[in-house]
Amino acid sequence: MIDAYEDPGTPDARGGWRYLWWLVRCQAGRSAAGALLGSVWMVLLAATPFLMARAVDEGLQKDDRGALVLWTGLLIVVGAFNAWLSIMRHRTMTRVRMDANFRTVKVVVGHAVRLGAALPRQVRTGEIVTIGVGDVAQISSALTVVGPGVGAVAAYLAVSTLLLTVSVRLTVVVLLGMPLIALLVGPLLRRLQDTEAEYRERQGLLTARIGDLAGGLRVLNGLGGKGLVADAFRRDSARLRRQGYRVGSVTSWMQALGVGLPTLYLAVVTWMAARTAAQGALTVGELVSVYGYVAVLVRPVSYFVDWGYQLGRGVVAARRVVALLRLEPEPDTGTREAPAGPSVLYDPESGVRVLPGRLTALVSARPADATAVVDRLGRYGPSGVLWGGVPLNDIPLPQVRARILMAEQEADLFAGRLWEVVAPRRGVGNGATGHDRPAPADGPHDALSKALHTSAAEDMVQALPDGLDSPMDAQARNLSGGQRQRVRLARALLADPETLLLTEPTSALDAHTEARVAERLKAARTGRTTVLTTTSPLLLDRVDTVHYLVDGKVAATGTHRRLLTEEPGYRALVARDSEEVLG
Repeated sequence: MIDAYEDPGTPDARGGWRYLWWLVRCQAGRSAAGALLGSVWMVLLAATPFLMARAVDEGLQKDDRGALVLWTGLLIVVGAFNAWLSIMRHRTMTRVRMDANFRTVKVVVGHAVRLGAALPRQVRTGEIVTIGVGDVAQISSALTVVGPGVGAVAAYLAVSTLLLTVSVRLTVVVLLGMPLIALLVGPLLRRLQDTEAEYRERQGLLTARIGDLAGGLRVLNGLGGKGLVADAFRRDSARLRRQGYRVGSVTSWMQALGVGLPTLYLAVVTWMAARTAAQGALTVGELVSVYGYVAVLVRPVSYFVDWGYQLGRGVVAARRVVALLRLEPEPDTGTREAPAGPSVLYDPESGVRVLPGRLTALVSARPADATAVVDRLGRYGPSGVLWGGVPLNDIPLPQVRARILMAEQEADLFAGRLWEVVAPRRGVGNGATGHDRPAPADGPHDALSKALHTSAAEDMVQALPDGLDSPMDAQARNLSGGQRQRVRLARALLADPETLLLTEPTSALDAHTEARVAERLKAARTGRTTVLTTTSPLLLDRVDTVHYLVDGKVAATGTHRRLLTEEPGYRALVARDSEEVLG
């Protein structure tokens, strides 16, 4: 099975069927073992009625105790061996499914990382959630055909061969059964794929709406729009429910055929065999064997129907994964080298000029305007920014990302121990994987301790039951909003980039904690370029340069105290926030 740190390989993204086949080829040996074990297991199931017929004809009818003991003993041995085969087959196929599951997860996550900032602009969040929650499981279940599916074919051929020694007419009936089943099931499979694809699409849309609704519930409630969004959500839910009923209708027919057709199959062949035996053309043992063969056939025929059902759903899921894998990150056409050292960042669109080694603040009555400037400075959108006179778009993106870090207010926090959330790459110990806990703080120069101190998070760590080893939920939901903000700030400071872009880094903190962060941030980033968006007077009083933006353009530049004196709009904006802090 694929290791957590193993390269999953390059997926075949030319289509759903090709992707499923790629998953099989990635574990060719295990897949072949599953097919072999499944085939031998099912063929030996067919051997049971053969041995039983010999015991009846040569033991009971001829009153030959030795023959009866021999065939009965063989029946017990074959049964015990087949039980062991069944265990090994199930164990092997579980590994096949788990490998496909984990490999697909790694492929999807890896591609999402490669897409980076382009991901949310090309695919909805609900789509990613649907793939991770449902489609991955459907793909792994579809690989069941590798074992029982191949085994069903082998058993079908073996039973047909054994029946040929009993009755040619019965063999013809058995062989004609499969084309009939294909004719009945085929249209349902096509309909299942279509309805399943539409259902998954609607499910992704609704999942995205749930996320949007949950994230903006407070704002919607304040604007009086919660009812409108709730009504739209109810309508979408109703449509999804109706589509689910359509999928369930097709699925129920598939499952009904999976049980009903083999039963009908068994009844027809048994009836024909009984009439043939009554006419004296079959012995009692042969009649028993025919019944046993057909009873064994019930399972392969059921597998054929279930095989089609699982493959149909698996292909739909694989197509969704392939559609994601076909997305490409924004082309990086940069061919010019980044400046050799810290240099001026200049945004012509807003007029913002960021001097190297200084703490710069962007202030705007509309936070979105300041955030848009930061996005351009970090090249997270169309950017005309110049970096040391060189257009930022002309510099290879890896060079930009290595030296300019943007820390968003709502940056993702993954589940794990607190030290893993803050310092995922700074583990010490075995040195191979970097996943051991960081060494304890050994002085003021310890990077992790310094980052926690600067973000005023050390008291939070001390208050947690297990300190840095305390488990964190996804997005650190077991912390308060202010605690999460300090964790994000500590993580960004620990990266220690040449240029750090912060959006509203203290908006969720109380005045006392914000004052400590403001005091420590300037000292911690001395000699490094830092840009932050804020309207907090506690932070602004400690920055080197303030750019006051009006309608996304620089209206005034200077120190906080000078702008308070000279710019009435700035003074009104900052004084308002000051009153909120005091209140």
